[in-house]
Amino acid sequence: MPWTYDAPLADMRFVLEHVLDAPSAWARCGRHAELDLDTAASVLEEAAKFAAGVLLPLNASGDAQGCRLEAGRVRTPQGYREAYRAYVDGGWAALAGEPAWGGQGLPLLLDAAVREMLAACNHGWVMYPDLLHGACEVLLHHGSEALKDRYLQRLVTGQWLAAMALTEPGAGSDLGALRTRAEPQPDGSLRLRGSKVFISGADHDLTDNVVHLVLCRLPDAPPGSKGLSLALVPTVLPDGYRNAVHVDGLEHKLGIHGSATCALRYEDATGWLVGEPHRGLAAMFLMMNSARLHVGLQGLGHQEVAAQNARRQAAERVQFGRPIAQQPAMRQALLRGQALAEAHRVIAYRAALALDRAALHDDPQVRAAEQRMAALLTPVVKACLTEQGFAGASAALQVWGGYGYVEETGIAQVLRDSRIAMVYEGTNEIQAIDLMQRKLLADGGAGWQAWAAEARAEAARCEAAGTDPALAVVAAALRGQLDAADAALAALARYAHADAQAPLALAGDVLQGVHHALLAWAWAASARAAAGHPDTAWAQARTARMRWAAEWLLPQGLLHWRRVADGAPALPLVC
Repeated sequence: MPWTYDAPLADMRFVLEHVLDAPSAWARCGRHAELDLDTAASVLEEAAKFAAGVLLPLNASGDAQGCRLEAGRVRTPQGYREAYRAYVDGGWAALAGEPAWGGQGLPLLLDAAVREMLAACNHGWVMYPDLLHGACEVLLHHGSEALKDRYLQRLVTGQWLAAMALTEPGAGSDLGALRTRAEPQPDGSLRLRGSKVFISGADHDLTDNVVHLVLCRLPDAPPGSKGLSLALVPTVLPDGYRNAVHVDGLEHKLGIHGSATCALRYEDATGWLVGEPHRGLAAMFLMMNSARLHVGLQGLGHQEVAAQNARRQAAERVQFGRPIAQQPAMRQALLRGQALAEAHRVIAYRAALALDRAALHDDPQVRAAEQRMAALLTPVVKACLTEQGFAGASAALQVWGGYGYVEETGIAQVLRDSRIAMVYEGTNEIQAIDLMQRKLLADGGAGWQAWAAEARAEAARCEAAGTDPALAVVAAALRGQLDAADAALAALARYAHADAQAPLALAGDVLQGVHHALLAWAWAASARAAAGHPDTAWAQARTARMRWAAEWLLPQGLLHWRRVADGAPALPLVC
């Protein structure tokens, strides 16, 4: 059976219109106020055509060819350059960009749905433009007027691409160990020396310039992460000469072979300071947080495309006299994949909507509340959607049996490609610590309580939405998760007050507990929204999945909350 992708446009519209009521939110968000659902749906339809028609045919071939290094320059797989030109010509690079700099100014929520489709069809290719929005945000908010004038419009429109140069040998998650040096020059520029590794898209042939945002240290930098500055280092200088940025090698990776992952050397390369000295990490977090949402959407794309193809294969593959889709064990696996993808779409789109409202809502209090919401959701989206992207692909492989382990079926590539998303842009373990320390404990739980209030209101709306018993089931399951969470997080705060290090062993359980609470909310909101859907058969099928998921999948969340409430046992040394 050929590998295919049908963009879940009906489900996307359902989430935008009925679950999140995006048009009402857009109406209060300045430049989005005139955007209607039909226009948004038309954008998504065209994006689906591009993803399935242009990117999907390059997925397997790009994986087989990979990138190559010729005379110090990276060459991408056949067809990648033409696909990127079509992407730029279609306006996709500028979709959510700032209008003053050539962008279309459409919502990040709409951009998120587009990115889900692109990643589902070709993860290796989408790595090149995925960092653009974050790079533009960094320049927009922290760049000098001269840097904006020189680079911002070219980045917003996709004429040039960007790379994020953080990781160094021996300094992955520990950014405070970075050693790249930047020496100020009399003309106001910087001279950079150092090495970076695992830099996606640092060099390629899709555009004639790549703009690097590089974390580095000035001569007077204090030690640790508080001494990091941010520099803009283009591969081609304003005078047209190539900068002293050298690609020393390409990594030979498990997956995403079409993405150029470079080892770099800056050898007296010319750059310019972005933002304040020694405040580079704060500026870079704009790019990192954008990238973390996009990585979560990569995980969602993998979930969706794996689940789709698994359902088709299960419907066609006959064993024991009937399609395996009718076998109870296989039905359960297929249901799990579909229900999680649907819930994760709601969660990811809610995070994107929070970013839109935080930036543009006409009420300052709402902007502040939505910024907290985005901060709470981002580590969960990054960690849990990527975890399921890999786990979902692994579960889907079972549908093909031994053939799933053969490259020609397509599922093996999804399994390989999806694994990296759990590692880059902050490992999922880092996301768990970030969620616990910065999003749950640092503000006394204010962000969590605000979301929990929204979730309890959703449970009440769900119960009132109709007479289907499934609505009461999912609403009760949501309340159960919230009650368990409140008790566990109160205990966590006590542990942290007594010993700041004590909760670290519980970070993984906290992450999974919050994840299950969000799943419960997403399923309750979906069931409530489906109750009024005009397609009764479609709505009943969806509500039945939500009930099954609430009864079969959510109890695992209670185990995680129980562990948090009980506290972590002493950890013996690993020998």
